[in-house]
Amino acid sequence: MDAQGWLADTRASYDTVAVSYADQVRNALAEKPYLRAIAALFADLVHTVGGGPVADVGCGPGHVTAHLRELGVDAFGIDLSPTMIDVARRDHPGVRFEVGSMTDLALPDDSVAGLLAWWSLIHIPDNDVPVVLAHFRRVLRPGCPLVLGFHEGDGSRLKTEGYGGHPMNVRIHRRPLARVAAWLREAGFTVEAEMLLAPSERSPGAVLFAR
Repeated sequence: MDAQGWLADTRASYDTVAVSYADQVRNALAEKPYLRAIAALFADLVHTVGGGPVADVGCGPGHVTAHLRELGVDAFGIDLSPTMIDVARRDHPGVRFEVGSMTDLALPDDSVAGLLAWWSLIHIPDNDVPVVLAHFRRVLRPGCPLVLGFHEGDGSRLKTEGYGGHPMNVRIHRRPLARVAAWLREAGFTVEAEMLLAPSERSPGAVLFAR
């Protein structure tokens, strides 16, 4: 499937589940201390480089964007799904949210002091990941932090239902942490930390910190 095909399927799927998804993840950070710690560390790194605008790319309903703002970060959110953005604006008034794609990131060069992709790379096919990471490097100011969260593992599956039983048509990609770290290095990033969350579970999470 070409880029326009999977992007259209992803957009339509998350438009369909946006409200249910927001209800499901609203308290995710409150219930998961390790995720809160990752967000806090990211905020500290942004403060250390002097602050500035921070992009939450693939922000969904904006719960992480809003949490970063509570940590004193000038965060704004970007998401492919217009309905997700509508929900984010509804739930977090006063926070900047806009529709956009990480495959064609409409931000100026060297314009952000941090970038977070919180389990939002999971629908990007392998061939398109280098394009996305090139955009991330282009928009990040030199020396500023990047955090990627994703499903650790190997292989992909087609998700046809989710978040309240609504129909979806998206492929979810699981990747070994080492593979994503290698992609980051090839894109010109320096990987500073690697974390594995719930490694004994069926679907562990992975987080990479880079500059």
